[in-house]
Amino acid sequence: MKIAKMLVETLIAAGVDQIHGLVGDSANAIANEIREHDAIRWLHYRHEEAAAFAAGAEAQLTGKLAVCIGSCGPGNMHLINGLYDAHRSYAPVLAIATHIPSTEIGTAYFQETDPKQLFKDCSHYCELISSGEQMPRVLQIAMQHAVGRGGVAVIVLSGDVALEEVEEAALRHNLLTQQPVIRPSDDEITSLASLINDHNKVTVFCGSGCRHAHDQVVELCRKIKAPTVYALRGKEYVEYDNPYHVGLTGLIGYRSGYIAMERSDLVLLLGTDFPYKDFYPKDATIVQLDIRPENLGRRAAINIGLVGDVRETLKVLLPQVDEKNDPSHLEYCLHVYKNIRAQLDAKAAPDRDGSILFPEYVAAELSRQATDDAIFTCDVGTPTVWAARYLEMKKGRRLLGSFNHGSMANAMPQAIGAQFTYPDRQVISLSGDGGFSMLMGDLLTIRQYKLPVKIVIFNNGILGFVALEMKVQGYPPFVTDLDNPDFAAMAEAIGIRGIAVRTPDALPAAIAEALAHDGPVVLDMYTNPSELSMPPAIDLKEAKGFSLYMWRQILDGNIGEVVETVKTNFLT
Repeated sequence: MKIAKMLVETLIAAGVDQIHGLVGDSANAIANEIREHDAIRWLHYRHEEAAAFAAGAEAQLTGKLAVCIGSCGPGNMHLINGLYDAHRSYAPVLAIATHIPSTEIGTAYFQETDPKQLFKDCSHYCELISSGEQMPRVLQIAMQHAVGRGGVAVIVLSGDVALEEVEEAALRHNLLTQQPVIRPSDDEITSLASLINDHNKVTVFCGSGCRHAHDQVVELCRKIKAPTVYALRGKEYVEYDNPYHVGLTGLIGYRSGYIAMERSDLVLLLGTDFPYKDFYPKDATIVQLDIRPENLGRRAAINIGLVGDVRETLKVLLPQVDEKNDPSHLEYCLHVYKNIRAQLDAKAAPDRDGSILFPEYVAAELSRQATDDAIFTCDVGTPTVWAARYLEMKKGRRLLGSFNHGSMANAMPQAIGAQFTYPDRQVISLSGDGGFSMLMGDLLTIRQYKLPVKIVIFNNGILGFVALEMKVQGYPPFVTDLDNPDFAAMAEAIGIRGIAVRTPDALPAAIAEALAHDGPVVLDMYTNPSELSMPPAIDLKEAKGFSLYMWRQILDGNIGEVVETVKTNFLT
């Protein structure tokens, strides 16, 4: 059979039923094989970057292999940003980078690039298939890397090589998806139990490695009277049905999460590679448990580093941990969280100001009306802040974002991938106006496939997080303004329901209408541009920088900007 046929049939045997990408001459042989198979479909996008983000979303939601494809040269280069995001999220994605004719490689041919070099930093494995003799081994090795190590693998395939005839390979076999049980040794677990038993103020800090360990984390916190703090990627796994959680820490977290870490004498880092070193406690004993040995100790000075799966480790640890009788540390942290939560909820109150639509209210109302198994995606920047603080994670809900790679424009493509994967579930994209407009062309993908995605645009006319960073550094925002069109009218013009919301009184009905609509909707939310998203701990340098910005605005005659900022953020 042809290499292209073997490739497609091998993917089908591995459980792949859809491929995200754009067609192109170097991918024609593969596209034709997909056309002739009922078991797999080609999902056609307007930009390869959106296709890669969508494949990453599919992989994160299912835990299974997802596939994207790009044509030679610029086509597969466009995949790179989405692949970086998938790789840093440990999402098992196979990228097929089709290539120029094999006879022209190395001759500066039209559209020639070096895919092996290009994809090196965003993949576990990248290999050129130059001969039928390499099939299906290279493809199977690539898939095994993506699934076994979690992340991206790339195969590079010239269009002419894809048409080569190959013999049926004896080495052909199914993708191996079994995952081993990995936990620390019995002696290490006994030592950890003794350490926990010897400390009174323990805080548990959870990341995405707790995805299957919700019940064990909650039981550990109950038993040792510990507050649960989480990184953003841990929110969807440990926030729900957890009476011990006190919120996030970090740049977009709560002061309660920061305090729970800072006042503890023992912190257990469970499945997190939380990157912000300034938010780790300075005086506590720190234990880190992670399935990846390379993550141990690279963010904070740890006293003990353990390699293992969080759920399997806690299952063995829990019987050896003594139940603590002193709940004072937990109760104090819960009290602080209750006060912080009240302050946050006050900012999301519908009657905060009858004339201004605040982004906090938008996110909170979306959370109230969304289904219990809704899938949310959020753009980097302020939409991530509002999602982190106001979306309530219930047991069936999911939350995706570019939380490690930090790319703009991720939310809508991830929502597309989520809706393709789960056509019957509610999918809501919390998009910034800057992020949405960056990959706005793939709104046409939503229209073409009639995907019922709800695109919520926080339209404040500014690159909000960038502007805040400038303010903290003492500078007035510069080239951060956005002259946006009427996004709702634009959506209507291309055949998508568009709803514009300018005042808080119109919000609940608009969201209800959008969520009930049997098809895609663009919700254009004209939110307050002066709203700030302050971190839970501000150092003297940041405070000085923000004060300097305020004085510069006054001296430049922009007193209205200063008054509105103070009124909105400090007098409520």
